[in-house]
Amino acid sequence: MLRLRQHRWPDGVRCPGCGSPAVVRDGCDDTQPCRQRYRCKACASRFDDLTGTVLAGHHQPLRVWVLCLYFMGLNLSNQQIAKELGLCGSDVQAMTEQLRRGLAAKTPEVTLKGEVEADEVYVVAGHKGQPAAVAKRGGLGAVASWQARQDAAR
Repeated sequence: MLRLRQHRWPDGVRCPGCGSPAVVRDGCDDTQPCRQRYRCKACASRFDDLTGTVLAGHHQPLRVWVLCLYFMGLNLSNQQIAKELGLCGSDVQAMTEQLRRGLAAKTPEVTLKGEVEADEVYVVAGHKGQPAAVAKRGGLGAVASWQARQDAAR
């Protein structure tokens, strides 16, 4: 938790509500003693090391969240993750949804620029690999010319 604190607040703890550096320690979490609580002198709000993060508001230890994220990276299903962590499926479902939302919120918006090239376009979806179905309106000549082009390409 100390590393998380140092990474989150490299210049000292600040209130996530008002941004004030005037904070005092206000005990520790009852279930996780390593999670420090704070009180802001400026706005009187209370917060802890995880307030304002994707991990806030849950009572699972940080190590469980990190393991869950690791298992997600291994592409395990929620059911497999639940079995590995010894949790119920609905808890893991909530955790993975929250982690995905947090990751998606940090992903920058994609902006395309410059020239765009498309290799293939399928006009009729669902007919890939079935040229006769695509060329149905073109008659048998269209199918034969497609076969000739396909053979010439090989």
